[in-house]
Amino acid sequence: MDIKVAFWNLQNLFDAQLSEIAADLGFTAEEGWTEEVVEAKLNNLAQIIRLMHDGAMPDLLGVCEVENKPLMERLIAKLDIDRYELAHVESPDIRGIDVSLIYNRELFHLDPETPPRALKVTNRYPTRDIFEVPLRLNHNNSELIVYVNHWPSRSRGRYESEPLRITVANHLGQLIDEKLKVDRLAYLSMADTDDTLLLLNRYWNRNILLMGDFNDEPFDRSILDYLKASSGTDHLEEAIKADRSSANDRENTPTPRSYFGEQAYLFNCMWPFLSIPDTGTLHYSGSTNSMNMLDQFMISRGLYYGLQGLKFNCEATQIFRPSQMSSRQKKRPVRFDFDKKGVKPPKGYSDHFPITGIIHVL
Repeated sequence: MDIKVAFWNLQNLFDAQLSEIAADLGFTAEEGWTEEVVEAKLNNLAQIIRLMHDGAMPDLLGVCEVENKPLMERLIAKLDIDRYELAHVESPDIRGIDVSLIYNRELFHLDPETPPRALKVTNRYPTRDIFEVPLRLNHNNSELIVYVNHWPSRSRGRYESEPLRITVANHLGQLIDEKLKVDRLAYLSMADTDDTLLLLNRYWNRNILLMGDFNDEPFDRSILDYLKASSGTDHLEEAIKADRSSANDRENTPTPRSYFGEQAYLFNCMWPFLSIPDTGTLHYSGSTNSMNMLDQFMISRGLYYGLQGLKFNCEATQIFRPSQMSSRQKKRPVRFDFDKKGVKPPKGYSDHFPITGIIHVL
């Protein structure tokens, strides 16, 4: 049994209702952004989603750059299947755009103890770049915690805006650390037994999936140095072990200092694409490397090794480039464009290619 996964930046999916944010960004009827244009964009997006995974469509689909929940519900309706459920929380993002997760309710249900939450990261203004969705697999109740991301833009310059993404990376890294370790007070109250060590490793091996538009490449500092996501497994392979040093008065578990000093590392599934010339998810003509690998899947140790019922198949990860949304000459994503005068029909899809992946159920 496999779970089909995808992520896609939908490129400014705004509705046709007048709002302060939409007006500020030019998505108004006066600028040509009409209900007919919105309907055309939704139809085009649905066309590509229906092609994903050889027409079977994803079981988990994370998206970003959507204005609100009603738009996502309209998109799901256009897919015309009953199995999709939407996880969405409206954003405080100053740009007025959200991230969402569509999931197959025949495979998943939301964890009743921990509902989805929008995680506000404060730089100089409130922004919701991280959406946490705790899921349970219906088949075997395996846990899967999904973080859908849309990190701060590079529009002010890659290096000028880098501190904003580092802030988000630090925040997300802390969240993951909290998921993979018990808190200090709980740990100090635990007995020094083999059962405690097993419990520590159950936390350490939880299934966590990050997907999103990170607006940085896999080799950038925010991801490598602050989120601790790389192509290596040297750190990833380390389980929680007893500290056998002479200074440890515990026999079966690590000292508190050793345990809380552990850093949770992630595996980034997108590194193989960096070795392929002119390959990425976003085209930026102003850069020497014009194709950027900004959309990524990253996974925890447990999901990489298949330690708790689920295993991400990194070799099956793809940049989804159907001919419909690829330019003929250089295979760039065909962005959605519309005529402000309404003379020519709108065309295109998004300025990002989607990415797809597979999770095996063990």
